[in-house]
Amino acid sequence: MDDSEKRRIEMNFDDNRLLALLYGEHNANLRHIEEQIGVSIETRGNVLAINGEGGAVETVRATLHQLWKRLQKGLYVGEGEIDAALRMSAIDAPTRDLNLSALSNEAKFVKTRNKTITARSPTQALYLESMKKHELVFGIGPAGTGKTYLAVAHGVSMFLAGKFEKLIFSRPAVEAGERLGYLPGDLRDKIDPYLRPIYDALYEMMPSEQVVKRLSMGQIEIAPLAFMRGRTLSNAFIVLDEAQNTTSVQMKMALTRLGEGSSMVITGDITQVDLPRGVRSGLREAVDLLEGTEGIDVIRFNEGDVVRHNLVSRIVKAYNNMDKNRGTEELYKTHLPDEGKTH
Repeated sequence: MDDSEKRRIEMNFDDNRLLALLYGEHNANLRHIEEQIGVSIETRGNVLAINGEGGAVETVRATLHQLWKRLQKGLYVGEGEIDAALRMSAIDAPTRDLNLSALSNEAKFVKTRNKTITARSPTQALYLESMKKHELVFGIGPAGTGKTYLAVAHGVSMFLAGKFEKLIFSRPAVEAGERLGYLPGDLRDKIDPYLRPIYDALYEMMPSEQVVKRLSMGQIEIAPLAFMRGRTLSNAFIVLDEAQNTTSVQMKMALTRLGEGSSMVITGDITQVDLPRGVRSGLREAVDLLEGTEGIDVIRFNEGDVVRHNLVSRIVKAYNNMDKNRGTEELYKTHLPDEGKTH
């Protein structure tokens, strides 16, 4: 059937309690889907009818199917989850089979003490899968794609399950040149502003008293990259964030900290380098050198994976188009299975 051909399909749901959650207050969830996809949705009791072009109707059917499965698992459905399901269920996505399974497959969920986190794009699903399979993963892409958030979530989940003895999170304090002495306060006061996004993610995933306790016991460590020198990090899950701001020497130092029983995730946006002009990003160099090495995987996100405010995705896309018009190389080519890469 031609995707542009008009089509109508009906769906029947058998749990009135969950049906109210699926529809949303005053059918707000259905209206959001209509606005995003350009279909009309009619409801009559527990029967729902979708009208529109064939491809759009099928996308909405798949989306509602995935959202219903979430509700059956006791998981929340809101606007963010709807947008995620729409993204995963897009009829023209080259990885449709993967997309349709990603939200219902337990492997694409991350369970932490406070919440269950779900992949919100095909690339996020691949990223979660990659972190389970590889000892070293690079997550590269623009702001808002969940690179750091998902890495922290995966680390917390594995730590709580007893897979790692320690969580280590680090960022290069480039804005202060790793020379923080001129800032007011003690050492923690000086470095905390650079590490605040990691603290925020941890407090969202674990009870605050647990975070404080494990920080004081040294089971969770959050520190600038410079503090990792001379150490071997064993039985630990390590996240190096904002890695585009590492130099070649710093990146090599970080990579060689990996000890027995440890895994590492390195995240960054290689279009947002704050290093002095002429200094090559250690992240870009490491990816060039190590991509394709056994045990190492590289996941590339693009503006379509942005899961913050919808406006952020449009902003990222506008800047990417400007860079392309200026002759900048295309940096984000998402590695999906149909391109022949196995994750």
